[in-house]
Amino acid sequence: MSVQTPARTRRPRSPAATPRTAYGERPGIAYLFLSPWVLGASLLTVGPMLASLYLSFTDYDLFTAPSLIGLDNYARLFTQDPHFVNAVRATVKYVVFSVPVQLVAALAVALLLNRASRMQGVYRSAFYAPSLLGASVAVALVWRAMFSGDGAADQVLSIVGIDTGAWVTDPDLALLVLVLLGVWQFGAPMVIFLAGLRQIPAELYDAASVDGAGRWRRFSSITVPMLSPVIFFNLVLDTIRAFQVFNAAFIVSNGTGGPGDSTLFYTLYLWQKGFVDFKMGYASAMAWVLLLGIALVTTLIFRSARSWVHYGGETR
Repeated sequence: MSVQTPARTRRPRSPAATPRTAYGERPGIAYLFLSPWVLGASLLTVGPMLASLYLSFTDYDLFTAPSLIGLDNYARLFTQDPHFVNAVRATVKYVVFSVPVQLVAALAVALLLNRASRMQGVYRSAFYAPSLLGASVAVALVWRAMFSGDGAADQVLSIVGIDTGAWVTDPDLALLVLVLLGVWQFGAPMVIFLAGLRQIPAELYDAASVDGAGRWRRFSSITVPMLSPVIFFNLVLDTIRAFQVFNAAFIVSNGTGGPGDSTLFYTLYLWQKGFVDFKMGYASAMAWVLLLGIALVTTLIFRSARSWVHYGGETR
């Protein structure tokens, strides 16, 4: 006599419990994993940006309620504030001098490290370390001591008969101190350049050598065009970073931007207006002008990339 087991009955699954798209996807799970990022971006980025946009149209001193004044902050910024012009001038000078020199130094060191060597990993770490330490307060203090009166830079130059004195107190040399500090932090773009060099096929160099091309010809006709997307990437990132430099200028100038506003970077002047003069509405207007300025410069770089950036498989 056989015993029949009852057939298992499946519980009906509610269609609303696990909604799916036409392709079987579950968007609810995606939204769940995205929610921490969306929440963080809303509370820490989008929310403060909208608040600063509102404050830029107000007179706000951090202690009393903000009062709307319309476009007065922007009008004063462009017509009645000479320090604003000095801050823009100092920042633009820093960007123009530091970014190209840093990229050239990073590419030169990447070309040297691209060769096979047993100590290659040690060299990479040594050249990359300044990028991790350069933005710290301790390094900026050491840098200020090096270029102050009787500092290491003055003592070394005195050996060859060049007496410069304290660089950080000379209006003609103070900005150069910050430029050198920025160039010294070439480790991050160097690593990216090195990764780009590893992607260039060796067959191109072999074929060029067979045709009699020298080192400079191979560099200008193969390395630079093949590396142009990486150059473009580093150029955009370094330009945006250079416009936002603050720690170095603050430490080297003791927060004053001196001497003679030569190191009064835009972000330093923004900090002075917001947290020294307690003109947070005015500082918010400066922040939005900086944002629009960086957006404009970045757009120009992207527009120019059409004529000098070459991608693989692209026909022109």
